[in-house]
Amino acid sequence: MLHSIPSRFGGAIALWGALVVAGVFLGAPARAQEMTISSPDLASGVFDTKFVLGAFGCTGQNVSPALEWSGVPAGTRSLALQVHDPDAPTGSGFWHWAVYNLPPDTTGLAQGAGNSPDALPAGAFGGMTDFMDTGATGENGNYGGPCPPAGDAPHRYVFTLYALGVPDILKAAGIPKTGSAALFSFVLNKGLGDGLLAKASFTATYGR
Repeated sequence: MLHSIPSRFGGAIALWGALVVAGVFLGAPARAQEMTISSPDLASGVFDTKFVLGAFGCTGQNVSPALEWSGVPAGTRSLALQVHDPDAPTGSGFWHWAVYNLPPDTTGLAQGAGNSPDALPAGAFGGMTDFMDTGATGENGNYGGPCPPAGDAPHRYVFTLYALGVPDILKAAGIPKTGSAALFSFVLNKGLGDGLLAKASFTATYGR
């Protein structure tokens, strides 16, 4: 019984009990790091001209911004990236960039990586966007920068990174490489079920 334990141990027992209640005693599982994604090129939260589309009345250079991420969870076998403008006047938004089957050990993409398939990590591929067959991005699957209608309030461009428990999204979902960004988004957010391990997003804006 506790009242029979010598008083010199009472303080230590009370401290041990408090640590157990707080869950910080030795051997407690470490809290997993949250996955995050950001861009040093978009640190202001607004696109510079360099990253804006150079077509459809916009005069940017259409260079894809550098991206950085961390906290990819254990068990991740591939990563996927999508960039979407939910403010486009289409009823379904506008898809600007998508990259699938990124190796799980990648920690980002260099500036310009979205402008050529050869600049992507081995095994990764650029998915279809809403610029398909327009020539505005050089070729299908490349990055397409923002170009909202003139006079609109600044649009939001949401960059989302997905950590997946499957090595190949095409095989796991049974969809073609030429599937729309919306189809891939459905697979990523719902179709893979427990295969979606984590996701993280950030938003930058642009208006003209």
